[in-house]
Amino acid sequence: MRPIPVAFHIGPLEVHTYGIGLALTFWFGFVYFERRLRKHGYPTDWLVPVFLWIIFAAIVGARAMHVLSNLSTYTQHPGDILAVWQGGLSSFGGLLLAVPVGIVLTRRRCPELPIARALDLAVPVLLACWAMGRLLGPQLMVAGGGHPTHQWFGMYYANQPGRRLPVPIFQALEDFAVYLILIAMERRLDRWPDGTRRVGYPCGLVLGTGMVLWGIERTLDEHLWLGEDGRVGSALVQVAGLLLVAGGAVILVRTRSRWKEWLATHHAPDPGAPLREAEQPA
Repeated sequence: MRPIPVAFHIGPLEVHTYGIGLALTFWFGFVYFERRLRKHGYPTDWLVPVFLWIIFAAIVGARAMHVLSNLSTYTQHPGDILAVWQGGLSSFGGLLLAVPVGIVLTRRRCPELPIARALDLAVPVLLACWAMGRLLGPQLMVAGGGHPTHQWFGMYYANQPGRRLPVPIFQALEDFAVYLILIAMERRLDRWPDGTRRVGYPCGLVLGTGMVLWGIERTLDEHLWLGEDGRVGSALVQVAGLLLVAGGAVILVRTRSRWKEWLATHHAPDPGAPLREAEQPA
């Protein structure tokens, strides 16, 4: 099997499949998050400019982290620092810059949406985007594969000799599995045991669970399929993954405590009483 083409030409214009994949993923993330906001009764007229800033922050942060992790390479080839179409975007770097930007702008533009609630709504969107982005991003870029392999499922990637582990496909399946877990959790949290709608409960369980599961996934992926011993970038990814797991665990412990207090004073409503959306606590 030949490598998947990483670029094609439309007349004199060279189009990179990696860039197209990222653009489609960002578009999907916007549409899906907007839909989730409307479903839960929040306005969306503020979202477009905020989302554009988040995209810009994510790309800058992801590229900066990648360059810093491979500083010796880019010191020798500084002209490649901006060549994002060749790959080289760190998920952790994107999160590190995009999340604070998103929090600050959301607080300013949509004060009626508590940040804790916004994060719980955003995490499943991120996992769905990562699943889609693995297939439309690294799978279609230069050097997108993992370690060499002779297994039947090995694939050829541009600028990599021999068959490689199709890590982007593995990661897409992992991300989609975590996404399904989060959606199932969210649906369970939104309902009392008798099936009536539950509103106003403490936020954080979806966020914490997503952080723990994705952090474990990303750390193991780097250690087993992608990383190289002694490589600074690989070590940083694994450390970042473990820190994400630790942070998610702290959020889960704190949220569990708040849930106990909340359940002590809240019960399933009378089935005959009308339900209305309650503002989520920050």
